[in-house]
Amino acid sequence: MKVLVVGGAGYIGSHTTYELIRAGHEVVVLDNLATGNIKSIHPSARFFWGDIRRKSDITRVLQAEAQAGKPFDVAMHFAAKLIVPESLSQPLAYYENNVEGLRTMLEALVDCDVRNIVFSSTAAVYGAPESSICSEGDPTVPINPYGESKLACEKMIEWVAAAHDLNYCILRYFNVAGADASLEIGLDKDQLTHLIPVLMQASLGIREQLYIYGNDYDTPDGTCIRDYVHVTDLAQAHVLGAEYILGKQASLRANLGSGTGFSVKEVVDAAAKLFEVPFSYAPRRAGDPPKLIASIEHAQEVLGWKPQLDLRAILESDYNFRKKLLER
Repeated sequence: MKVLVVGGAGYIGSHTTYELIRAGHEVVVLDNLATGNIKSIHPSARFFWGDIRRKSDITRVLQAEAQAGKPFDVAMHFAAKLIVPESLSQPLAYYENNVEGLRTMLEALVDCDVRNIVFSSTAAVYGAPESSICSEGDPTVPINPYGESKLACEKMIEWVAAAHDLNYCILRYFNVAGADASLEIGLDKDQLTHLIPVLMQASLGIREQLYIYGNDYDTPDGTCIRDYVHVTDLAQAHVLGAEYILGKQASLRANLGSGTGFSVKEVVDAAAKLFEVPFSYAPRRAGDPPKLIASIEHAQEVLGWKPQLDLRAILESDYNFRKKLLER
């Protein structure tokens, strides 16, 4: 299949591009490089600069490939803002980029007769769930603008699909971390906010220490519980999702995680068995629910997907990638 990966220079987009190419598919990447890195794009993928908020940028690529005789089979969306604290202080920017950007992309896809989309969503749509395990049918009550913007996108896709005969695969991510086994790509950003890469920076002396935000949650050790999935496992799920909607001409929504929860302190303790981890506690961050764990039964049943890489593999690959960055 031929795939347009919008946001393919970013962390998850670049790993998905690698897995698509490894699976024998043709990939074109569209990215404005605002947060992505052109060095993260697989050398076999073709690249076009473009902004998801400008319909003409997307349409130009879609039409050019169709006129060349090989239109796209499916488009993948990774071009979202995704930092929860930032969304609380800049909600308008999140709605403008995430919601309006997707609206523009969908309009271009419909106009150019591309009827399949894989969309990267988030566990943040569940908000602070009453159940410790989140299933796809659970209530969606986001508690921050990031989650609200992604839920709005999911609903928009459903309505557009109904009106324009669109097939969609909506994948709700839990906590994604790790790096490709080649160590050619990983999460390479100046401003890191997620636990595992920040932890590794503390281990490598890039930052003075790790701060654990909150130790008074209603959990066994007082720290937030999250579900961590390796980025390679996640990327492979996108390949399976695209193949599914093309082959079945059907749509789906599925959680992607490990199905296992670890508290922040448990992750730190696991890392401390491998590396030195200086840390201290700090006050809670606004918008963080106490517990989020994925039920991944639907992805297993429909896509035949099951994560293969455990927490240790996540920690080691991220550490090795960051160490390689320091040596460049």
